[in-house]
Amino acid sequence: MPVRSSETASPPPERGRSAGEARRVGVKSASRFDRNEIKTAFARRLRRVSTDVEMRLWQKLRNKQLGVDFRRQHPAGPYILDFYCPALRLAVELDGGQHSHPQTASYDLKRTRWLAERDVATLRFWNSDLTENLSGVLESIAVKIFELKAMQMTPTRRWRADLPLSGGGKMRRSGRGDRT
Repeated sequence: MPVRSSETASPPPERGRSAGEARRVGVKSASRFDRNEIKTAFARRLRRVSTDVEMRLWQKLRNKQLGVDFRRQHPAGPYILDFYCPALRLAVELDGGQHSHPQTASYDLKRTRWLAERDVATLRFWNSDLTENLSGVLESIAVKIFELKAMQMTPTRRWRADLPLSGGGKMRRSGRGDRT
């Protein structure tokens, strides 16, 4: 029985397989952060059991409601970020009462430093800020998004004398068919 070509072809790549393939062909890192199956599984579990406050903020961040995509419970190195915008490298963290403990506060500072070393801006809000002033929290996030977008924009000159005009640098005179 002849073997069909579809049977000899390799199966479609599994999710995440392309990163390994990229490393094999010499691409340094297909991912900005070190992720693995354990971290990904933990992040998925956190998404399933999120707090009411996290869900309240997620309802306002999802579907590009602030103009950019956010991810929820995103693995980043040894940490899991509550909300992360990869396009702007912006992390939004919600802190409950347990974060007021000195040991947890030092852990949060260490996480913020680690993210800053990787050019990730971090916004931190107390859960009570979100429940008492959701619009203020959203405004703070929107302002940071605007600032980060403005930093990414490259200024361009309005007019450049060194570039030719369209049509090869020749202009038509209005009303006549001759060229200068």
